[in-house]
Formats: sequence, structure tokens, C-alpha cells
Amino acid sequence: MRKPAIFFLAPLLLAASAAVAQLGQEQGELQKITVKSREVSNGVVILAVQQGKNSFELQCNKGLRGCTGLEPGDYFMARLPKSHGIYDCMNVDIYRNSTDSADDKIGEYCLVEAK
Repeated sequence: MRKPAIFFLAPLLLAASAAVAQLGQEQGELQKITVKSREVSNGVVILAVQQGKNSFELQCNKGLRGCTGLEPGDYFMARLPKSHGIYDCMNVDIYRNSTDSADDKIGEYCLVEAK
């Protein structure tokens, strides 16, 4: 007696959906942010950022790969999973404000929540 194909396809589909979910966890959703200002202090680039009603800072070490003193304007931000990234904090990737932004990473920063 032949078993229906669904018994063979179900584990395959489950494995594929788990792989897609894992990829989604590698990088968070893109969120629109606005860089209000930038400054450099003791070798640290500090960006003042607004996202909706929330304000926070993005910081990176000047001279490290991925540390860019962004011009004020709109960008997209993706929060990285815990223990991902080059800094010992909540790491975020920043992308240009364009339709193909997912392929246009312009920096990696440490997100510092406002107190």
C-alpha cells in the first residue's frame, strides 16, 4: 500500500520553514530612523537618532570597519540578534533609505537606549 505523498513532504516542509525562520532571526526587520546629528568624541562616533517618538544614540569606534559618521537624514535600521555583531551591546546595521536598502548596508553600530 502506498503512503500519501504528504507524509514524505511534511518533514521536508517543516525543515524548510525552520531554515527560513532562522534566516529571519539573523537580521531583524528594517525600521525607518532619522539621524538628527552626529559628533565625534574621544574616537567614538555618536549619532543622535529619532524613531517615531523614541530617541536614542548609535555609537561606533572611529576607524573600525562599518563605522560611518552618517549625515543627518533618513535611513533603515535592523537590530541584530543577541551576541551578533562587533560590539558588546545591542548591535544594529544601518542601510540607505532606498528601495534596495537590504543590499546596501552602510554601517554597524551599538544602540544606546535613552535613559
